[in-house]
Amino acid sequence: MPTISTQAELQTVITTFDVTPGTCQDLLDELKDAYDAFISHQPGFIGAALHVNDAQTRVASYSQWVQRQDFQAMLRTDEMRARNRRINELCKSFEPVMYDVMASYG
Repeated sequence: MPTISTQAELQTVITTFDVTPGTCQDLLDELKDAYDAFISHQPGFIGAALHVNDAQTRVASYSQWVQRQDFQAMLRTDEMRARNRRINELCKSFEPVMYDVMASYG
């Protein structure tokens, strides 16, 4: 994954998932499989990372794409629509949000 930079021309997507400690690992397994088997092979995919809070009640996915249309096209595939239905069953809610990098440090 490239260094976080305001100069990079790419689309950043941060998705947060509201889970319970009982479903956190199941969701992580589903997300890892989605990235390994499908998402990481889609046009425009650059890289991603998964994060979990200490209480195992929040999962965050940070991904980068060449352009916003690449991410949107991946979401519209039959494969990802089916995966998102399974993901939705494992969490209270999830929301992907597209961001532009405004500043970076370090």
